[in-house]
Amino acid sequence: MTNTTTTEPALGGARGAASPTPDLTGATDAGRASRPPRKPRRVVWGVMSTREKVIRYVLLIVVLFITIGPFLWQLSTSLKGAGEDIYTANPSFIPTEPTIENYLKVAAAIPVWRYIGNSLLVAAIDVFGNILFATLAGFALARLQWRFRKLVLGLFLATLVLPGEATIISQFVTVKDLGLADNLVGVALPGMIAALNVLLMFNAFRQIPEEIDQAAVMDGANAMQRLRYISLPAVQGTIAVIAIFSFIGAWDDFLWPLIVLQSPQNLTLTVGLQYLQGTFATDQRMIAAGTMIAFIPIAVIFAVLQRFFFKGVEEGGVKG
Repeated sequence: MTNTTTTEPALGGARGAASPTPDLTGATDAGRASRPPRKPRRVVWGVMSTREKVIRYVLLIVVLFITIGPFLWQLSTSLKGAGEDIYTANPSFIPTEPTIENYLKVAAAIPVWRYIGNSLLVAAIDVFGNILFATLAGFALARLQWRFRKLVLGLFLATLVLPGEATIISQFVTVKDLGLADNLVGVALPGMIAALNVLLMFNAFRQIPEEIDQAAVMDGANAMQRLRYISLPAVQGTIAVIAIFSFIGAWDDFLWPLIVLQSPQNLTLTVGLQYLQGTFATDQRMIAAGTMIAFIPIAVIFAVLQRFFFKGVEEGGVKG
């Protein structure tokens, strides 16, 4: 009986020589070796594609139209004369014959300059009070060590939750008991310090390195000297932000002056302009002119302080 031996099949030559193995795409090792490597796509931060730029600019145009559109329409209406119809189906955006007659009618109908002076007085008191008291309170909370400091900071945060209408009755009773009803000082008193402004100053003072204060203490500087010579020069932008917010809040306030003031000569501009709604309810040109009169001082204040405003935003948003 003969033994038959089975031989292993040839593996294509020597055992050490391996056949090229195809990958999932069908390319061989030799083909991959000869092909230059693919460079990875570089993603540069801040560089947008054309599609992203188009979407962003479209969104900016929409937001600009929503925010600036009503203001431009009011300005256009205030400059239109009596012979131009503003109630047509397709009114003209640009006045055909621009005139300032509507502004002169507003000045003749109500004592607008007196109302502007009253509003400026209230706004000046609020701006001064917020700059002074918010700066002192923010510095005390951020740079001084004393008992119940965290508790007081928590109370300031808690007041932000309450709407202004929730405390308006108690504020009126307090102002009346002080004998400041129907008085511009009584209008300005509740707004002389705002919790939000205190927190803005607290956050701005926190950005100053503590080593600077420690060095000043070793040199013998007291708290007021550190505030005046070290801290205040570093937070000028935040002070400008507080000044702008305080001025806008006092200038645009309507409900509180309406409750406190009764005498026509003491009215602020926002309350006094309501006479235009009753007397000239059908003349939208005069109402638009009154709106522009109330808006112009805010635009001027912001244009003057905008450089400090954006500097203050950076102070509060970037930790030093």
